Amino acid sequence: MGVGTRRAPGARDVRGTPAARHGDLAELGAEPGIHPDDLPDGLVVADEHGRVICFNAAAARITAVPAAEALGRRLEWALPLEDLEGRRWWQLTDPYGGLAIRVGQPERNLLLPGGREVLVSARYVRTRPTGPVRRVIVSLRDTEARRRTERSHAELIATVAHELRSPLTSVKGFTATLLAKWERFTDDQKKLMLETVDADADRVTRLIAELLDISRIDSGRLEVRRQPVDIGAAVGRHIQAYVAAGQPADRFLLRIEHPLPELWADPDKVDQVLSNLLENAVRHGEGTVTIDVTPSASPRDRADDDCTANAATSVTVSDEGTGIPEESMNRVFTRFWRGSKRGGTGLGLYIVKGIVEAHGGTITVGRAPGGGAEFRFTLPVGTPAYLL
Repeated sequence: MGVGTRRAPGARDVRGTPAARHGDLAELGAEPGIHPDDLPDGLVVADEHGRVICFNAAAARITAVPAAEALGRRLEWALPLEDLEGRRWWQLTDPYGGLAIRVGQPERNLLLPGGREVLVSARYVRTRPTGPVRRVIVSLRDTEARRRTERSHAELIATVAHELRSPLTSVKGFTATLLAKWERFTDDQKKLMLETVDADADRVTRLIAELLDISRIDSGRLEVRRQPVDIGAAVGRHIQAYVAAGQPADRFLLRIEHPLPELWADPDKVDQVLSNLLENAVRHGEGTVTIDVTPSASPRDRADDDCTANAATSVTVSDEGTGIPEESMNRVFTRFWRGSKRGGTGLGLYIVKGIVEAHGGTITVGRAPGGGAEFRFTLPVGTPAYLL
């Protein structure tokens, strides 16, 4: 923004005056109408003598130093910063007496008294390239957002390590046993152990796929390869798989409202969404699992006319269990949310939301008429532009 880079015509010295605290940036040579306290980051400006002439509200909040006390004081008093090795930062950088070719300091982690960590960068303003420093402009940023990100990454690593340990231990144990004592086991015993190894290998593969999906979602690189999808048939296949695995057929109720518009979506990713939602309903819910497939308005438009009334397809999955507590509904689609029952990585619904939004759709959670959880996702339909 260039605070303090030059003095506006006719400007007077505001060193240590309330104007510096209250943001008369025209006095400091910046664009009129911008108040320092409106800035999201801490802003500290020191004059050619190293005395603070601007100390905005964010700087006061981050440093816990009142602006009235900082104004007019030496910069090293207002900002007693140390590096991570305990060395005084201003003595190391020496902005006023150091090399005349330096223009500032890149952002780095420094410590305030008490050990609070902040992100600090500085700009040295000179009237000519190698002239004396006229202003030192310091930007301060709280590290709380970065710490939250680091904690999230650490939690992800811990969760993945925990989830990988169990199947890999099983795989290692069964394969080592088979190799050492192959002749001692009957064919049925060998088959059982190999089936267990196969299932655990599938579990590891699914976990790795989840990690890749999260990486792509977070970086905005999740690819959607659209082709015609029969969403009703896709739901039917999942129901048949559960019935084949032992679930009673009458536990599932599939209702399809015809005619459905032609849906162009990524069939593998739609299967992933359906698999996750149905698994949640079967595992965590009770009673009948109802799946409604209906035409609907576009997720981003209202159905005010015939052009938008059938511009999307909605799928609603509901059960008759205890449902999700109201206080937890805003966290359902976040990482590591597992509800009342432990188990799993807690990443499935986060990935589901990412997949639906990559299609340009929306997903919501609420309470079903029968009292259980109700998940509803809506995908826009229509032929992709490259095929038109």
